Amino acid sequence: MGLRGEIFSSKVTSGRRTYFFNVKENRHGDIFLNIVESKKNGISGFERHSLIVFEEDLHNFLKGFDQAVDFIRKNRS
Repeated sequence: MGLRGEIFSSKVTSGRRTYFFNVKENRHGDIFLNIVESKKNGISGFERHSLIVFEEDLHNFLKGFDQAVDFIRKNRS
């Protein structure tokens, strides 16, 4: 197990926002995905938002995510 239960982490920077995709394991051995958005808030602060998707929900989460992305791609102006 890694730092704070992290077993994998990747980062994507896009303009003022940075997205972190962290796969973690809790003390019970459950695996989950933690998606964090971080963006600059003022001069020295950051605003963070976090979403946790548990392993048993990943299939349905990805299905909904793919549907939303497909909709955006097909309907963008």
